[in-house]
Amino acid sequence: MSAVFNFTFVPWFRSVAPYIHKFRNQTFVIGLTGEAIAAGKLHNIAQDLALIQAMGVRIVLVHGFRPQVNEQLAAKGHAAKYSHGIRITDSVALDCAQEAAGQLRYEIEAAFSQGLPNTPMAGATVRVISGNFLTARPVGIVDGVDFQHSGLVRKVDVAGIQRTLDMGALVLLSPFGFSPTGEAFNLAMEEVATSVAIELRADKLIFLTEVPGIRMEPGEPESEDNPIDTELPLAAAQALLAQLPTAQTPTDTGFYLQHCVKACKAGVERSHILPFAVDGSLLLEVYVHDGIGTMVIDEKLEELREATIDDVGGILQLIEPFEKDGTLVKRDRTEIERDISAYTIIEHDGVIFGCAALYPYPEARTAEMAAVTVSPQSQGTGDGEKLLKRIEQRARLQGLDSIFVLTTRTMHWFIKRGFQPVDPDWLPDARKRKYNWDRRSQVLVKKL
Repeated sequence: MSAVFNFTFVPWFRSVAPYIHKFRNQTFVIGLTGEAIAAGKLHNIAQDLALIQAMGVRIVLVHGFRPQVNEQLAAKGHAAKYSHGIRITDSVALDCAQEAAGQLRYEIEAAFSQGLPNTPMAGATVRVISGNFLTARPVGIVDGVDFQHSGLVRKVDVAGIQRTLDMGALVLLSPFGFSPTGEAFNLAMEEVATSVAIELRADKLIFLTEVPGIRMEPGEPESEDNPIDTELPLAAAQALLAQLPTAQTPTDTGFYLQHCVKACKAGVERSHILPFAVDGSLLLEVYVHDGIGTMVIDEKLEELREATIDDVGGILQLIEPFEKDGTLVKRDRTEIERDISAYTIIEHDGVIFGCAALYPYPEARTAEMAAVTVSPQSQGTGDGEKLLKRIEQRARLQGLDSIFVLTTRTMHWFIKRGFQPVDPDWLPDARKRKYNWDRRSQVLVKKL
């Protein structure tokens, strides 16, 4: 059992380490719905937030209290009222909101204050600090509807929050704000989290919600053919929002998406919609390559580009396992440094997940596509096709008529993509002299 654990743990931990380095000292704003707390998920979420903070991430936690306020209202025989997707906060609802906020703040602080026994964070101390970091203004009257004590964020005390984060504390914000005259306003958690993320210039805005994310076909039911779209470019998210009806309830497709789009348009690099129902969804989204929910980003996360000398270490790390099992011919660091301009890579969050090199033979109007590698973590996601298309593009720009590969194990992948087997004698003379007859690699050619 211990050998199996070692075999899985070591590569897993190595794969996580680059993300730990990348996110250290970054700021995450987490929007935690009241539904997650009502569902009994607070204890595990507190563990995961403490773990993320221990790895150097600065965290602002904004909690919601929608079901808790509704429960208080029901107990008082008062109906919850909404319009335009916003709560109408009369004096009774304001009292209920204040009671719910006080109770939830107590529960959240308690969850972080118990030393987290029997968890990965046992013995750790997480200081939670909250305060009057928000100034609010009234929603006012919209389309004839008076929202009374419902408000919008007027100003965020950025300096105060930054000083608190610099102390190593987790900042806790309730969806309440006060006017300069001391009047209290009930705010929407989603609006608070979005405003705070924008003003702080946070690196991530993450909503832990009752929905799993945005599906590839949002209007269609859940199925294997309609999975969660794990990465939604900002332009596509905006186009989707334009097609959707105005969101009224949290389960509407556009409800959280509109806030993700607003944040990304205002400079927050990445916004996420995650399901609180999945245990560890925060960890899976932040530290695993493909994540679990939907991420809205203002550009494609995976960058396809030509390699530079700074990428040599990453390329070596990527190809080493394939050299050991004989899939690739071994290349040393000096050779890769010398030929680095021939390499194309796919990079994800600073980690190289794919590479390929192009070695031209101009006299024969062809080129070799070599060192074709895609990390096991991203195989089957189309990265190999992206590399092939870029290599073909580079070859065409050099005026070449074909590209060829030498392979012992992946011939079927290349044949499916238009390559044809040929005899090794087809190779250009310069390449034929270096052909390893003991390895007996198959030669495959694709005309451009």
